[in-house]
Amino acid sequence: MSQATSEYGEWPLKRLMTEVVGSGHKSAEDMSREQAREAFQRILDGEPDETTLGAFWLANRWKRNTPEELAAFVDVMREESVEVAAPSADPVDCGANYDGKHTSAILGVAAGVVAAAAGTPVVVHSGDRVPTQKLDAYKHVLDELGATTDLSPGESADLVDDVGFGFYYQPEFNPGVDDLFDRRDMMGVRTYINTVETLANPADASVHLGSFYHLAFAKRMVKTLTKSQRNPADRALFFQGMEGYDDIRPGATVVAEWPSDDAEADEDGILDYEIRTSEYGMDIQGEDLEVEDVAGDSATITEEVVAGDREDAFADAVELNAALRIYAREDVSSLDDGLAEARAAIGDGSAAAVLEDLRSY
Repeated sequence: MSQATSEYGEWPLKRLMTEVVGSGHKSAEDMSREQAREAFQRILDGEPDETTLGAFWLANRWKRNTPEELAAFVDVMREESVEVAAPSADPVDCGANYDGKHTSAILGVAAGVVAAAAGTPVVVHSGDRVPTQKLDAYKHVLDELGATTDLSPGESADLVDDVGFGFYYQPEFNPGVDDLFDRRDMMGVRTYINTVETLANPADASVHLGSFYHLAFAKRMVKTLTKSQRNPADRALFFQGMEGYDDIRPGATVVAEWPSDDAEADEDGILDYEIRTSEYGMDIQGEDLEVEDVAGDSATITEEVVAGDREDAFADAVELNAALRIYAREDVSSLDDGLAEARAAIGDGSAAAVLEDLRSY
């Protein structure tokens, strides 16, 4: 068995596999915060053998990580890998799944630009073809729009303050996680890295907007934020977005909002409810938002919607997603008010002006 080192603690990954997480889906135990912290410190330092690392990631996928473990991973990532650059504005942090979309348009750039024009600063962050899907993400839409994406964290923060909408690029602000690309790619399946990288919060925002596949996972993500000692977010909206992304889906979208003093909130202050597009006069079907070229078509849609040149399902979807960002920051008290703000920002030309500033920055 590997021996403990003075640099770390007593829990090399091989020992964690043998004694804690590696005994199988039903019998595996959870790691303590200290064990999870040491494991991720070793991983970011490149210390584990590649075979052991792959086995460790797979074992954690089988057993499913607890909020305590995920919070420990987030804290180590922010301590040892993330270069935080906080703008003067306190933006909404949008951490969509980094491995991207393959079918529907990415609406978050357009929604963020519209929200910024309405007075709600927004930050998005992504990598470049991140495993496992390695599909189009925020970066690729912005590249198609001609915006600069290879910014240093400080430049990203300046962009938020100057334009109202900013992009942080993973290789620049989170190089330790970016360095794990090849190992993640060889796994062939998602790992907990796909989860924690969305919580990097490089702008130190107090509001997080994220996506999930199931409500139970959304509640796990909220609890991760509550247990994290390094992520400063004290408000979050997680919702069941299209393709796991941070885009409200047509029909009904399940949302978990935290904190909430609503009488129907659970003991952790999490309120879950549905956003129904039909209640906002929007007759949208899932196929209405499908595109052939995700990055290129999403860029074109962004240009046309913010200019007020579309009155279709894409325009409705962008307005509703912008409204959610405005509501998340509590700049309005309801989605209806957020929609009014979003439509006004498009109608008076301020959304188009934000996009032009972003492209020329």
